[in-house]
Amino acid sequence: MRFVRLILILTLGLSVVACSKFKTYNGPEVTRVYVFKEQRKLYLMHHNTVLEAYDFGLGFAPSGHKQFEGDGRTPEGEYVIDRRNPNSQFHLSVGISYPNQADREFASSQGKSPGGDIFIHGRPKKYRNGVRDWTAGCIAVTDKEIEQIYAMVRDGTPISIYP
Repeated sequence: MRFVRLILILTLGLSVVACSKFKTYNGPEVTRVYVFKEQRKLYLMHHNTVLEAYDFGLGFAPSGHKQFEGDGRTPEGEYVIDRRNPNSQFHLSVGISYPNQADREFASSQGKSPGGDIFIHGRPKKYRNGVRDWTAGCIAVTDKEIEQIYAMVRDGTPISIYP
């Protein structure tokens, strides 16, 4: 009886681990993230080698650089991955260091807020309505893809976002 109980506990434990949104990654370091907004392509790079490529959705007003809170645009420029949210309402998310000093100064010169909280994140069921560009300025991939990105990309990784 003790053996059967042990097998059941191990089976249950392994099934919980297998279903976890927290994946592990033991491959080459992601040294940079490239985002090409117009092509809707995101690349995880190890120096000059593409490790993974993803399609994505953007903010509801995807053209142009994010300038102000609420404009629906995704930033363009050089930033870093600066935080992660394991309890994101968008499954998982990794933060982008927007706004930088230039972003803050420009918005301030216009008497506005630059906004913030720009992430690469998943797409929960309530946002799967067929619209490609639906975020407030974030980069949205599938939940399975953000699990990979979350495991692979470390805080401090540079991210280049192009038009």
